Amino acid sequence: MAEGVFTYSGGRVEPGETDDIRYPVSETYLGDPIRIPVTIINGEKPGPTVFLSAAVHGDELNGIEVVREVAQEWSHEGLEGTLVCLPVLNVPGFMAQERYLPIYDRDLNRSFPGAEDSTSARRMAARIFSEFVEPCDLGIDFHTSTRGRTNMLHVRADTDDPQVGRLAKAFASHVIISSQGPGGSLRREATDAGVPTITVEMGEAHRFQRDLIDCALDGVVSVLAEYGLRPIDAVRWPGWRTIVRDQDEKTWLRANAGGVVEMHHTQGALVHEGDRICTITNPFKAESDTVRAPFDGVIVGVLENPLVYPGNPLCHLVRLDADTLRAVEQEQPNAE
Repeated sequence: MAEGVFTYSGGRVEPGETDDIRYPVSETYLGDPIRIPVTIINGEKPGPTVFLSAAVHGDELNGIEVVREVAQEWSHEGLEGTLVCLPVLNVPGFMAQERYLPIYDRDLNRSFPGAEDSTSARRMAARIFSEFVEPCDLGIDFHTSTRGRTNMLHVRADTDDPQVGRLAKAFASHVIISSQGPGGSLRREATDAGVPTITVEMGEAHRFQRDLIDCALDGVVSVLAEYGLRPIDAVRWPGWRTIVRDQDEKTWLRANAGGVVEMHHTQGALVHEGDRICTITNPFKAESDTVRAPFDGVIVGVLENPLVYPGNPLCHLVRLDADTLRAVEQEQPNAE
């Protein structure tokens, strides 16, 4: 890539220019191109190149609006660096409103960095990765929970990598869950390729949730401030933060009985050891099973579909240490 110029196969974006493109990554059964939307905003001044991506799972919509607003509604006057905005990576899944690629039900987020001579999913991933991920210096990949569940806004990142840890903290979420991520996922493969990348989880599939979108936009501002792309802005401090590194610091609570679930808390809520998380009852409400918190913590994800079999996940709970617990209690004084 020439100094200050962002190049991709078939085009280039000069400093001070913005380009909206539809980039071909595959073909339909009729041989027509499948194109992903890409906005490249190249600042007049040099600086880091950052990609923002969403909808690698086609039914995860919140991140689409985050990336679109950054690309199309923000003023980028004075931008020092380049933004590569990828609001819909999985166009076939988005069109079908399905999580995976309709082509053989492949998960695009297990197909990176891809290969030009492999499956349809890996070929698509290879084009996205080589053209718009590898040329960047860092990245943020937006997700939601799968259907039937919802997440509080939180970051997933390999904080053992100092560069990824810096990026994760700059996003300024309350909760960071530390792990490398699954093989083939965009954040893991981009990080392994030298592009520190985090995943932002927020809300549920199939909808826009304005409060979460706004919080995620604040996180993007904070990241751009941390890396000097928007020098007028400040890096945010979320008020409290917990970084979950060990398996015993988090748990999925699961149903021990089948039935109808009444949740007593939503995502982001503080619960203390012994608090009721939810109650499961049979159709006659003659029998019930109460699920209680095994430790003091914050609910990161909860069930939205109220019907469960034994073993189905109910909520994702992360443990808080004493200092963080006090900070959260000050923020949520009416916790049960």
